[in-house]
Amino acid sequence: MSFRLAAYAVSVLDGRVLLARHVSGNWTLPGGRVEHGEDPFDTVIREVAEETGCAAAVERLLGVDSRVIPAADRPRPGLPEHQNVGIFYQVRITGGRLRPEPNGETVASVWTPISDIAGLRRSSLVDIGLTLARTTPATGHVAPVPIGGLIQH
Repeated sequence: MSFRLAAYAVSVLDGRVLLARHVSGNWTLPGGRVEHGEDPFDTVIREVAEETGCAAAVERLLGVDSRVIPAADRPRPGLPEHQNVGIFYQVRITGGRLRPEPNGETVASVWTPISDIAGLRRSSLVDIGLTLARTTPATGHVAPVPIGGLIQH
């Protein structure tokens, strides 16, 4: 089984959430892998800057999600089962200008009306992050999001 620790930004402003479009066509939250020795708090700020061109300030920890992606659902045959542990932060955008990630996997970043999310092909991370932001559970944990249709791993 492979493993990844990642940090994700949930930035909501005026009924819109900041989403990043991956080269695969899926929409997701800005964020990514925690580098060796890096604090996840710093990761989320770095990833927002890299993927969107914007500066961010962390306002609060929202929660943690752990998911196991079966080998059959991986993007290429032969890849092992994969566990992703995501740390979700509520962030405020403090500056910069939206742009694609230079030489990266994020092709666009857009403030998206929350009411439009259900119609987008997206990572389940979007639904988890928005649920954490909306409900702010004391445990920092929400139920897994069912995968299928427009919702992908």
